[in-house]
Amino acid sequence: MTTTLSPAAVTPLTVQDAEALVATARTAAEAAGVAAAVSVLDAGGHLLAFRRDDRAVLIAGETSTRKAYTALQLGAPTADLVDAVQPGGLFHTLPTALDRPLLFIAGGVPVFRDGRLIGAVGVGGGAPEQDHGFATAAVEALA
Repeated sequence: MTTTLSPAAVTPLTVQDAEALVATARTAAEAAGVAAAVSVLDAGGHLLAFRRDDRAVLIAGETSTRKAYTALQLGAPTADLVDAVQPGGLFHTLPTALDRPLLFIAGGVPVFRDGRLIGAVGVGGGAPEQDHGFATAAVEALA
């Protein structure tokens, strides 16, 4: 009889995790006086939770989801990728090369558990640096 070693299972991002991410990001945004939208995706890119403040511009909902998707697909915060899509950057043609909703603006942050990518959170509605801060605060609080 042979046994196969399998990697240790990592608990996926749950709906409860996603709701906690949304709540923390929204609390941070409200404290800064920012009307924001927050999207949380699971590892497969499926929307687990979403909330848009009544006062947030409508496009904030779309940008939050695209930021989360970009962070998930590349496994990195979108804030770290902005320079890579500039002329001469490593990913300069990526935003137009794929028919995917990528958005290289700060505010998307991947979520890792035990070193494995399990999802991402995206925030839209504030200045890019603010959105990045709100998303980062949410991910750090989940850990």
